[in-house]
Amino acid sequence: PEDSEDVQDVQEVGALGVNLELLTTESKESDPPTDASSENSSLAEQPNEAAGPQDQPPPECAAAADHEESAGSGSAATGDVSETDPCPSAPEAQRSVTYSDIVREGRRFNIDLVSKFLYSRGLLIDLLIKSNVSRYTEFKNVTRILTYHDGRIEQVPCSRADVFSSKQLSMIEKRTLMKFLTFCADYEQQPEEYQDHKDCTFSEFLQSKRLSPSLQHFVLGSIAMVSDSTNTLDGLKATQHFLRCLGRYGNTPFLFHMYGLGEIPQCFCRMSAVFGGIYCLHHSLRGLLVDTQSSECKAVIDSRGKRIRCRYVVIEDSYLPKNTCTNIRYRQISRAILISDRSVLRSDTDQEISILTVSPDDEHQPAVQLTELCSSTNTCMKHTYLVHLICPSTKTTAREDLEPVVKKLFSLDSEEGKEWSCKSLTPLGCLCLNLCVLQAENIFGQMFPAEEFCPPAPNPEDIIYDGEPILPEEPNPSADQTEEMLPESTSDAVEEPPTE
Repeated sequence: PEDSEDVQDVQEVGALGVNLELLTTESKESDPPTDASSENSSLAEQPNEAAGPQDQPPPECAAAADHEESAGSGSAATGDVSETDPCPSAPEAQRSVTYSDIVREGRRFNIDLVSKFLYSRGLLIDLLIKSNVSRYTEFKNVTRILTYHDGRIEQVPCSRADVFSSKQLSMIEKRTLMKFLTFCADYEQQPEEYQDHKDCTFSEFLQSKRLSPSLQHFVLGSIAMVSDSTNTLDGLKATQHFLRCLGRYGNTPFLFHMYGLGEIPQCFCRMSAVFGGIYCLHHSLRGLLVDTQSSECKAVIDSRGKRIRCRYVVIEDSYLPKNTCTNIRYRQISRAILISDRSVLRSDTDQEISILTVSPDDEHQPAVQLTELCSSTNTCMKHTYLVHLICPSTKTTAREDLEPVVKKLFSLDSEEGKEWSCKSLTPLGCLCLNLCVLQAENIFGQMFPAEEFCPPAPNPEDIIYDGEPILPEEPNPSADQTEEMLPESTSDAVEEPPTE
């Protein structure tokens, strides 16, 4: 709302800030972030281009900026820069974000139930390309894959260039990691390497390959993205899929849709509308009319009391009576959505899209998946980050599951006991969207077994609608007719008026 009166009674508690000690330690010990493409990605196969290192600011400017942003930490030198002379390449001063700012710019936020990324090689990407729905889509590359290790946030080296340029790994670790990733890329061709470990966990298999604890942490949590209890074959498949997705559209295997995941079904809706699909907005279902003999739904009653006949109804289970869902087993997930005024890991740019895995302190607890979205994704306002945290539920409330991670990474500035919550549709807890595509194809096959699922759509100019007359094609003149016409037309063109 634009009116300031709407927020007069709201207490400003500020946005979540990042733990400065964590940021300062990481900025000194981690390597500079590699240059990742921030341009929008199109769904056309492109060659992987090596990204060059970003230009670093002068030492004096970097020291001055570090001192300004983390004052009181005692870790930044003042340098030779005068306080009155601004450094030309120093970043702008951190602007504080208040609750009033967030309310005023509320339309800038597009918050998904759960933020998910898309593997650059997956069922949904293949479906978008096959059906030509990709013409309506717009993606950005995930620029960083992070992990929380030994009390600090580190960037995970994924590609060969990242591995050998990393300062976190020793030379022996680099060679060991590259040898293992090369094996995982085509592990089916070397069955003797894993045959004896089929019944073991993937963690035990990594130990047998003499990977150091740091490398095991990187592979398990940030590359394969599996738990310690995952078996060897599943871990190898996940690692291979990660590696095959690298380099298709960028330096990481993940894509994020502009404006959030809610735009993906909108893209399919636009394609359906081109072919006559009808959508009733602001309508909800009040009831279903079911035939008692055949148990088939014959019609629905909408929120306005209108009866709409139908052959099939596709709904989610919250519309169904409880007695029809008795055989369905549900899994609970814990999730949190935060608005922060700083990134979890400082970099040269404020337009980073990051995915962070936080391993649990207790081996019996699940890892927490964190995604951080910048303003260039059009999911939040400028100078803020939209942060999603998700993990399988193991305790009574989501706060008990996720609050330890939030306290590790963020500094909270709010009153104890005040909490915002809402009830909404239950989202899926997995990272990718392959399951959604499989479910949609299965439902479509049950309704229309003889039809192809999402066939390639023709170009709009090639569509012929019912009742539209087909104009006959004009006959092309033959070669003999063309030769006969040419001299006449040529003579007319060059004929000159008679002279006196």
